[in-house]
Amino acid sequence: MKKTALIFPGQGAQKIGMGKDFYETFSVSREVYDRAGEWLDMDMKGLCFEENDKLDITRYTQVGLLTTELAMLKAVETMEIVPIVTAGLSLGEYAALTAAGKISVEDAVRVIDKRGQFMQEAVPTGGAMAAVLGLEVETIEKICMETPGLVEIANDNCPGQTVISGEAEAVRLAGEAMKAAGAKRVAMLNVSGPFHSSMLKGAGERLEPELQRVRWLDSDIPYVSNTIAELIGDKEKITPLLVRQVSESVRWQQNMKVMIDMGVEVFVEIGPGKTLAGFAKRINRKIPCITIETVKDMEKLEALKC
Repeated sequence: MKKTALIFPGQGAQKIGMGKDFYETFSVSREVYDRAGEWLDMDMKGLCFEENDKLDITRYTQVGLLTTELAMLKAVETMEIVPIVTAGLSLGEYAALTAAGKISVEDAVRVIDKRGQFMQEAVPTGGAMAAVLGLEVETIEKICMETPGLVEIANDNCPGQTVISGEAEAVRLAGEAMKAAGAKRVAMLNVSGPFHSSMLKGAGERLEPELQRVRWLDSDIPYVSNTIAELIGDKEKITPLLVRQVSESVRWQQNMKVMIDMGVEVFVEIGPGKTLAGFAKRINRKIPCITIETVKDMEKLEALKC
């Protein structure tokens, strides 16, 4: 089997109907949706499969998207695909932890439900995020530091794509400075708050007791931390890193490089959309990234066994 990394997208990948064909095709996927709905007393199928105005609200986005990723993961696991490493962008890190055997499906679903709730409630007025295209991350970091107010790097996604987050006016000022410095584009994001900035530190602090109640599991498969871009095998390190993750930068480009340095031969993105596959091409075009977002996509996994 090729050396495989399983990777999982974060908030923004969600869409109505995600995972419905997995629910209808795989009993293991159906069980994830049904049990998640029971654990949280929530209509999970209605949230993910039917037209509604909740799925783009952080409180519901996170649990709906994670449940979908876990349902797809369980289907992938029926094909005996065993990764050498896992990683996920922001909330996708919880799916990565599940795929690495470090947390149960139930604990992952229960914790992400609280994470979404706490992040939604912690959103301060006047926060914003913007995507910066075509500017070196070192320049972006320097401008953030020089800008009055609070603005920070939220995501280092891939070469040429960085996200900044913080106070709305500071984000606007920084964006203007970045365009003047040569950015191809600075686009304000339609989000409900300044995620992955220090303005969300309180949400991470509220999440800590919930994480401490999780029964972290021993496994031989490492995952890559968004926060420090290092392989994590020791379960004792997980809780403090996930607390920090809420309000610190997602170092996705560095995450990918860690896995490439491990000798990963193929990435498998599990979840709706092809966001991470797009990032992967910008980071290293030589290593393929298979996307699994429909049942038909499962056919692509046969090539991994060669």
